[in-house]
Amino acid sequence: MVGPVSSWWQLGLSIAGGLVLAWALLIVTLLVAARRGPDQVTLQGALRLLPDVVRLVRRLAVDPDLPRGIRWRLWLLLGYLLLPVDLVPDFLPVVGYADDALVIALVLRSVARAAGVDALERHWPGTPEGLAAVRRLVRLDAPR
Repeated sequence: MVGPVSSWWQLGLSIAGGLVLAWALLIVTLLVAARRGPDQVTLQGALRLLPDVVRLVRRLAVDPDLPRGIRWRLWLLLGYLLLPVDLVPDFLPVVGYADDALVIALVLRSVARAAGVDALERHWPGTPEGLAAVRRLVRLDAPR
């Protein structure tokens, strides 16, 4: 019975190796994204917006006018942000918080496309400059 056990170990090691490779590619992608040009929202700027963004996400999540699927996405995002375990550990410089910023940007982009930019503007708790930065972060067109 050495054959089947050996093949299970090989399969397990192959899956583990693939996951490690995917994780390493994620870190490289986040590093490249964090070093983009000055016209992009910087990681530090995105982190400064985090309190307002969390309030925005919570306000959107409880808005009864939004479809249930969008609200579920937002609650899942809040849960991900509250979990102590991340895709990339926060103690790693630069990329530690980049995964949070990336997940926030992707969810807010999908919410803005599904619910409309007006929903983001209606619930934004911060300054107009902060809203403009969020619009750039989620790659929406320039403010009206």
